[in-house]
Amino acid sequence: MKSITTINRQQCVPITQSVVCAVILLIITAATAGCQKPLFNEKNPRNQFDTYDTLRQQNQQLLVPDEFGNPQPALRARLAPQN
Repeated sequence: MKSITTINRQQCVPITQSVVCAVILLIITAATAGCQKPLFNEKNPRNQFDTYDTLRQQNQQLLVPDEFGNPQPALRARLAPQN
């Protein structure tokens, strides 16, 4: 008669192998999906308001450097009321 630990170990091996295969498949899928070109071009306007501002030379900066020089979204300038 087999002990309980031997039976549990034999049952866990296929489950563990399937979980490992699923994780590897997920990593490969995420890596290949992340290597595609961006959906929207950076040169194109994001919405109709960007086109309006660009035509009137009132376009806002999209990024400003922080205190360490890293680019951050310029939310204060873009969300401030326009004069």
